Amino acid sequence: MATTTLTADTLGQTIADNDIVLVDFWAEWCGPCKRFGPVFEASSQQHQDVVFGKVDTEAEQQLAAELQIFSIPTLMAFREGILVFNQAGALPGPALEQVVQAVKDLDMDEVRAKIAAASDGQA
Repeated sequence: MATTTLTADTLGQTIADNDIVLVDFWAEWCGPCKRFGPVFEASSQQHQDVVFGKVDTEAEQQLAAELQIFSIPTLMAFREGILVFNQAGALPGPALEQVVQAVKDLDMDEVRAKIAAASDGQA
């Protein structure tokens, strides 16, 4: 599956409608982003069951600010609507593959339990 361009209008619904969504926050002027782009695209071809989206931080400055994107490229991974990975920096192919596999292998019941326990502790 090819990568999808995401915007402030489409990001939330894309995350809600799909089990796993990886989002690459990038900009045209960013050298590391340009090097990571083909790695991200190649991974999207290997994982047809994952949505790979790209957010142009120049075109979507408000969205980038809301999501606290301070450095690009930044990769976020969502599983069942929950942010499970957030890291700045370009990843080489094998590291991106590890991230994708780790997200696929997550026990989401355990993740939700940890979130509930953390929120209980804050109350």
